[in-house]
Amino acid sequence: MSPKSGTPKKNLMLFSGRAHRELAEEVAKHLNVTITPQTAHTFANGELFVRFEESVRGTDAFVIQSHTTPINEWVMEQLIMVDALKRASAKRITVVMPFYPYARQDKKHKGREPISARLIADLFKTAGADRIMTVDLHTAQIQGFFDGPVDHLFAQSLLADHIKKTYGDADIAVVSPDSGRVRLAEKWAQQLGDRPIAFIHKTRDPDKPNQAVANRVVGQVEGKLCVLVDDMIDTGGTIVKACDALLAEGAADVVIATTHGILSDPATERLSECKAREIIVTNSLPIPEEKIFPRLTVLSIAPMLAEAIQQVFEDGSVTSLFDGHA
Repeated sequence: MSPKSGTPKKNLMLFSGRAHRELAEEVAKHLNVTITPQTAHTFANGELFVRFEESVRGTDAFVIQSHTTPINEWVMEQLIMVDALKRASAKRITVVMPFYPYARQDKKHKGREPISARLIADLFKTAGADRIMTVDLHTAQIQGFFDGPVDHLFAQSLLADHIKKTYGDADIAVVSPDSGRVRLAEKWAQQLGDRPIAFIHKTRDPDKPNQAVANRVVGQVEGKLCVLVDDMIDTGGTIVKACDALLAEGAADVVIATTHGILSDPATERLSECKAREIIVTNSLPIPEEKIFPRLTVLSIAPMLAEAIQQVFEDGSVTSLFDGHA
C-alpha cells in the first residue's frame, strides 16, 4: 500500500492576552496579520476562561502577553491560552513574553526560598509551550530554565540608537546603577562608540524589597552626560538615588535608559521629580495615561518582535537580527 501524499503548509496565527492589546495589535500590523479572535472573560470568583473563535489545528501559534499588574492574573491567562492551543492541536506554540515574570527571583539568596523564574518556565513547558520569546532578561541564565528554544531579544539597540541620535555629540559616560550590571554597561559603552563606564556601589537588604542605598560612584563622571542603564524600573527608588549620586559627583546631566517600565507606585512621582534630563523606556509593558509625564519617552519594540516572529515562522535566524548576539 503506497502512502498518501499531502500538501505541506504553514500558517502563522497571532494570539493576544488582554494585558497589553495595543502592543499585540502593533505587532500584527507589522506582520500584516490580524489577531485571532477569541472569547476571554473572568468569572465572579476570579477564574479565567479563554476560547478561540477559529480553528488552530496545525498552526504555528504565537501567544503575546505582557505581564503587568496584576501579574499573576496575566500569567495564568497566558498559561490557559497555551493549554487551549495545545488541546486544539496547534502544531507549534511560541510564548511571546516581552517582560519575563518573576525574573528577579532567579536564584536563592537565603535558604528555604523559591526560584520562581524557573517555576514560570516549568509552568509554560507543562502547559504546552514549545518555545519562548522574551526581551532583555534580568539575567541571561534564565534561558536555561526552559527546556526548549528561547529567543532572547535585545532592546538595547533601540534605546542606544535613540541616545546616539539625541545626544551623540555629548561627552557620554555609561553608568550601571550597581556592580552587578557592569557587563550591561560595557555592552552599552561599546555600542555608543567605546565610551567610558562607571557604576554605583550600593547595598540592598534582601529582607526589604524595592529598597537600596546608593553609597558612592566608582568611575569618572565629572562634566559628562551620564547614561544610566538598567533592565527595569519598578518603584524608581534605585535609579533616582543613582541619578542624585551622579549629579552630586559633578555629572553635567543624566539620561535614564531602561527596557521595562514597570512603574509601580510611587515611581511616576519619583521620576517626574528627579533631575534626569530624560527617562527612556520601551512599551514592553503598558504605561497608562496617568503614568505619563513630560520627560518620559516610550519607544516601541513592536517592529523588533514582529521581525523575530517572522524569522521563527520561516525557520530563519533570530541571531542575525542582533549582529550575532542573540
